[in-house]
Amino acid sequence: MSYGPTLTWAYEQVGVYAGRILRGAKPENLPVQLPTTFEMVLNLNTARSLGISIPPYLLARADRVIE
Repeated sequence: MSYGPTLTWAYEQVGVYAGRILRGAKPENLPVQLPTTFEMVLNLNTARSLGISIPPYLLARADRVIE
């Protein structure tokens, strides 16, 4: 199970920051960005191999389920 910011958001922010720096902004003047979108991913193959059963309410809340 993984819960954290979406990777697409993180990659977009890297591009935005790189663009600002390449246009001449000083890194120390750039604001700290906190993620606003989070994603929960469940890997059922790994859970089965470890003998862990995932409750149905977690399966329903997951953004992605890897089977």
